[in-house]
Amino acid sequence: MNNRQMLFALHHMQGIGYKTIYRLLETFTQLSEMLQFTKEDWIGFGLGSVKAEQLCRGLSALDAEAITNKERQYAEKGIEWVTFWDEAYPKLLKETADQPWIMYYMGDLALASLPCIGMVGTRTPTAYGKMTAEKLAASLSANGVCVVSGLARGIDSAAHEGALTGIGSTIAVLGCSIEEIYPPENKLLYRKIASQGVLLSEYPLGTKSHPGLFPQRNRVIAGLSLGVVVVEAALRSGSLITADQALDESRDVFAVPGPISSPKSQGTLSLLKQGAKLVTGPEDILEEYADRIGLERSANIKTIIGAPSPLKADEQQIFDLLVTKPMSIDVLKTQSQFTFGHLHSVLINLLMMRRIVELPGSVYTVP
Repeated sequence: MNNRQMLFALHHMQGIGYKTIYRLLETFTQLSEMLQFTKEDWIGFGLGSVKAEQLCRGLSALDAEAITNKERQYAEKGIEWVTFWDEAYPKLLKETADQPWIMYYMGDLALASLPCIGMVGTRTPTAYGKMTAEKLAASLSANGVCVVSGLARGIDSAAHEGALTGIGSTIAVLGCSIEEIYPPENKLLYRKIASQGVLLSEYPLGTKSHPGLFPQRNRVIAGLSLGVVVVEAALRSGSLITADQALDESRDVFAVPGPISSPKSQGTLSLLKQGAKLVTGPEDILEEYADRIGLERSANIKTIIGAPSPLKADEQQIFDLLVTKPMSIDVLKTQSQFTFGHLHSVLINLLMMRRIVELPGSVYTVP
């Protein structure tokens, strides 16, 4: 049995986690040497009595046939796997501090070789947040960028849906084993990503789901990505953990602004205060990676995005005011009679759609 097969087998043994495998890889040139270890040897190696017993029991039942049978289980489900030794293993992820030893996947793993951008946010977005995530992801994907997210409710789902419309497609990093569809209502989206994108998980078949697995997948989203965009997030959002992990791995962090009165924007506004790059359109992201993506910031970004979306009544009202002349936010508030929070939300929507531009001093006008 070669090292790749042995690693695959270890990954399925109860009680053998990331740190134990790390120590084993540091100790054994050939992992098959472990088959000769007794319980006492493992205790001398530094394992506790219970873990040593578990490992001995697992290794005693291990042979080439057992590994082949386990591999067959994956093949029958259409699931493939890649180790950190393999050429196909995502290169950016391999550079991270605690990359998964094995990734299980369904779909086209070559997508991970494209320039990738992570996109995360709240599970309970506003209509603005959901629309923004979907449009941003669609624009990035149209430019050949693969959008990485976690298949969760809300912003994640919107990002995947948008990205599936373009050539960059999408990667869904799961916080559970790959045969489990969570949340259940994403069954159709899960199937679309399996056929048009790629599903990824570091957890072997049969892993029992628990809340602790989901924060772990955030480091994989960050590790696969050149940068991470937080679209909408509260101050205590798991999305901010992903942003922190992106910073730990020297990745870029972007944030989409939102109304200062919205609790779901407080996390993104906090990121902006800390130095995250403000995103009002896809070019704010694309320009950071012109050399990687093969595109320069261009005047034809609108044609890439597609025809302008029809405006809602409140958006049209503000747009019509600005057609006459540039106006400050205070004048717009007086003219429109909108509340400040509502006006701010409408202005952000118009900025995102590139229908208006902001001038110094919070003055707005049409391009």
